[in-house]
Amino acid sequence: MRRRSARPPVFRHVRVRTRQPRHRRRPARRRTAARDGAQHAERGDDGALRARRLTRPGGRRAAAQGRSVAEVSYTRAVTDPEARLEELRALVAHHNRLYHELDAPELPDADFDALARELRALEAEFPEYAVPDSPTQDVGGAASPTFSTVTHAVPMTSLDNAMNADELRAWADRVARGLDGQVPTYVAELKIDGLAMSIRYESGELVQAATRGDGRVGEDVTANVRTIGDVPHRLSDPGGGVPDVVEVRGEVYMSTAVFDELNREYEAAGERPLVNPRNAAAGSLRQKDPAATARRRLSFWAYQLGQVEGGPDFTSHRETLDFIGSIGFPVNPEIRTFTSVEEVAAFCLDRQEHRHDLAYEIDGVVVKVDDLAQRELLGYTSRAPRWAIAYKFPPEERTTRLLDIQVSVGRTGRATPFAVLEPVFVGGSTVSMATLHNQDQVAIKDVRPGDTVIVRKAGDVIPEVVGPVVSLRPDGVEPWHFPANCPACGNPFVRPEGEADTRCVAPDCPAQRDQKVAYWASRGAMDIEGLGEQMVEKLTAAGLVRDPADLYALTVEQLVALERVGETSATNLVTEIDRSKQQPLWRLLTALGVRHLGPAASQALASEFHTLDAIREKSVDELAAVDGVGTVIATTVREWLQLEANQDYLERLRAAGLNFGDPEAALAAAEARAAIPQTLEGRAVVVTGAVPGHTRESAAEAIVLRGGTSPGSVSKKTFALVVGDGAGASKLTKAESSGTPIVPAERFDALLDDPDAVLADLTDAADG
Repeated sequence: MRRRSARPPVFRHVRVRTRQPRHRRRPARRRTAARDGAQHAERGDDGALRARRLTRPGGRRAAAQGRSVAEVSYTRAVTDPEARLEELRALVAHHNRLYHELDAPELPDADFDALARELRALEAEFPEYAVPDSPTQDVGGAASPTFSTVTHAVPMTSLDNAMNADELRAWADRVARGLDGQVPTYVAELKIDGLAMSIRYESGELVQAATRGDGRVGEDVTANVRTIGDVPHRLSDPGGGVPDVVEVRGEVYMSTAVFDELNREYEAAGERPLVNPRNAAAGSLRQKDPAATARRRLSFWAYQLGQVEGGPDFTSHRETLDFIGSIGFPVNPEIRTFTSVEEVAAFCLDRQEHRHDLAYEIDGVVVKVDDLAQRELLGYTSRAPRWAIAYKFPPEERTTRLLDIQVSVGRTGRATPFAVLEPVFVGGSTVSMATLHNQDQVAIKDVRPGDTVIVRKAGDVIPEVVGPVVSLRPDGVEPWHFPANCPACGNPFVRPEGEADTRCVAPDCPAQRDQKVAYWASRGAMDIEGLGEQMVEKLTAAGLVRDPADLYALTVEQLVALERVGETSATNLVTEIDRSKQQPLWRLLTALGVRHLGPAASQALASEFHTLDAIREKSVDELAAVDGVGTVIATTVREWLQLEANQDYLERLRAAGLNFGDPEAALAAAEARAAIPQTLEGRAVVVTGAVPGHTRESAAEAIVLRGGTSPGSVSKKTFALVVGDGAGASKLTKAESSGTPIVPAERFDALLDDPDAVLADLTDAADG
């Protein structure tokens, strides 16, 4: 959690002196500091923010000059450390107040942490400029005047941070020195990204719930906390051991499922979406109406005790957690005990890698000394315990400058606005572009070129712009308007009634053309090796290919005439294109690029109707009746097949010799399939991750050959989920929640031969 100052920030006129007073100049120290600063600025391969980056009140000038408002010279700080310290204290206090008191943070945690770390480093280097009311001496912020105040009987201290394994090891070394030879045991707990809460019980009854506040005084939010289902109104008393007074402390949070559901509701209503689950939880707790809090469906994990009177004596942290669980509180099961810091570091890295497998957000791991007597020996600094530290994950949200908003057009004609950004390291990679989804989202978020924006990248998720930092918006920045015409072909955009997406419907749009050809050749469609995006661009630029049908008229001589295409490559490509004519009907259906029609639905249609001509003759209702198709897909397929331009296109493909299926071939295929036991007839098997001996496509084909279907997602109708290396977390979670059997990829071939026996074996193993 952040630290903040109860003192009102003064930052309107932060002045940076160009020189120190003569009697305070220290040339040798300053040169060393500058050199150290340069080293500090280069550190951070793990994604931690560099010390010279900060966002500050009054940063509009930097943005107006075309620089990121996060860029501030570290060298200037050591040139005049007193002025830099004054500026940093104002900044940290200001952003702490926004975060803790107003629930309106302008900075992601990583950017704030960088400011606080720079402040602490400079205060340590220049102790002669120390002041008693620095925000580094505080653990929180002033209580909100909206709620009555509560004085904590036991202060709610903050934690120091470790940004990487080396800093974690350095903390462990300090612990070892403080214990003078005693060997500690460490407890590692997930750091839930929520709001710290202390809940007080007297004679087993809930009497008060308070936020951290400044660590000494918090806000009384009892009525709102009573609406949280995880918080008992009366404690369980398993053995008559409930203390007369007990404070249970933990984290109030919003699950990602609830967060996503609320945002869908807000977006459907045209309202600004919630920024992230942490802010949503904090805002929910500060509602004046407890009923409004109840509708937010908050959750709670308990992790320690505060004041206790008349209770049992504990010797370890694990004992206190067991006690907390016994009196009715949920305790996070992802808690581990270790005897070495290397084991702790490995656990932290593992949790970092798998953080998105959880149903809630975490931003690190809290590591504590388990033995309570050893904690007494280690004690506290002025603001944090020496026996605990928070290992922080690399940031998934950062601020940067929005340079421009542009529009890309995909193969289906969908026009997607995207942000062009000053490069920023976030979520484990450098991001220079991020999606803005559609024009409604741009309007709702009100992001404008020139803004400082918050960029989010969680795991493998496509980077997105969360929203602007409005207080840092330069003067004269105008709202962005969606263009009226397609940037690729100049034809007017069309937005169908009732849809969020804007589209280019021009049949000759070059942006769609290139992507349609590339999609046609892709592995999941016609699988033409050697026909990647670069080759497609050469073919279309030379005027040889306007659509996929033109591929089948290409000659070796035409290809060799292209830049950097040799005769061998040209011959191989022509052979591959010719081979694709014999691909099964479902691949042809997929390659057509009909909106919503993917491989699974294509397989279902091909299996049911055998020929493309038969599919063309079917009504929407007949198509929709096929398992795995449905009304939406059936409607788009029917509309696409009825368009005159598409009928001409299909006839060109037929003339080129592609496999449209035919009754005789369908009959032969049916006879061939009859020789294969239909062990999966009528069953849907979803595959996620790598399957030994199979590609993703061959695994799906093996399922279809045995009478089954291979949809792309888990549903209540799914017979089994096959899981291999690199499996998708969302599919696993859905399978577990719906009771779908989970089959290891190593048993996929056995599942094809005798699925019932495989599931029976798995059930027996689980029961045993």
